[in-house]
Amino acid sequence: VLAMLSRVEPGNKYPQCLCLSPTYELALQTGKVIEQMGKFYPELKLAYAVRGNKLERGQKISEQIVIGTPGTVLDWCSKLKFIDPKKIRVFVLDEADVMIATQGHQDQSIRIQRMLPKDCQMLLFSATFEDSVWKFAQKVVPDPNIIKLKREEETLDTIKQYYVLCNNRDEKFQALCNIYGAITIAQAMIFCHTRKTAGWLAAELSKEGHQVALLSGEMMVEQRAAVIERFREGKEKVLVTTNVCARGIDVEQVSVVINFDLPVDKDGNPDNETYLHRIGRTGRFGKRGLAINMVDSKHSMNILNRIQEHFNKKINKLDTDDLDEIEKITN
Repeated sequence: VLAMLSRVEPGNKYPQCLCLSPTYELALQTGKVIEQMGKFYPELKLAYAVRGNKLERGQKISEQIVIGTPGTVLDWCSKLKFIDPKKIRVFVLDEADVMIATQGHQDQSIRIQRMLPKDCQMLLFSATFEDSVWKFAQKVVPDPNIIKLKREEETLDTIKQYYVLCNNRDEKFQALCNIYGAITIAQAMIFCHTRKTAGWLAAELSKEGHQVALLSGEMMVEQRAAVIERFREGKEKVLVTTNVCARGIDVEQVSVVINFDLPVDKDGNPDNETYLHRIGRTGRFGKRGLAINMVDSKHSMNILNRIQEHFNKKINKLDTDDLDEIEKITN
């Protein structure tokens, strides 16, 4: 954000900085940061290139910073010509690993980058740099300066991790109720593998008297943004979600993350990066966090063991029938 703000010429009323985000929610969150940091810069204006933001054909944008999702930004640059890509001075690609994992996003990002001037500054950010990210970076960022954090500087050091052994979905729900009965939780995020499980769990928690928000991929982007905003404001204390919310959503009051289902990839192997992103929703802003994993089969125990090995961090067993033991984990 600082790089974009420092390169903008506010007197020039056309887009000079482009920032791509993989989702509508992340685009809005980054936009809010730009608005906060740029509030002493009254001439600075920001436009959102996201689905649903309709402009008249032939219109030119006067805002200096445009933040949006790849498909809409590409349309604004090429088909609709709202943006002159040759005038862009800074191009930012956020959550690059997600962009690369999503084939459409990857292609669109490269097509946008090819329209930009040769002297345009490229900034590429990713919390997890796998080989695929490096290969992609070499395509879009010539002769880069690289800033890397060590693995051990990742979020895991501030998060206590536990697992609970269960036999089925109902036992997992009972374990969850026991945890809520024993410790005070400011706000929690609970991750499920499918929309169906997320819907069932949200309904069951509501019956128990919890203020619950439900977030899943089939919701309209505006609905999703409204759910996140309510959760951020503390109107709901529990957010039940599928992977759509594993990345980048920062809510300061989240003290506990629960993996009702462990994250796996399409082949059923542990999805270590998603695990890191999920539990990284807690232990933020210098606070300590708590991550609890529900294990309900030999297969999910195997997934958990492989996640432990990958991060070289022990995940301790928690007996949720023992209220004293649950109370101790918050000390």
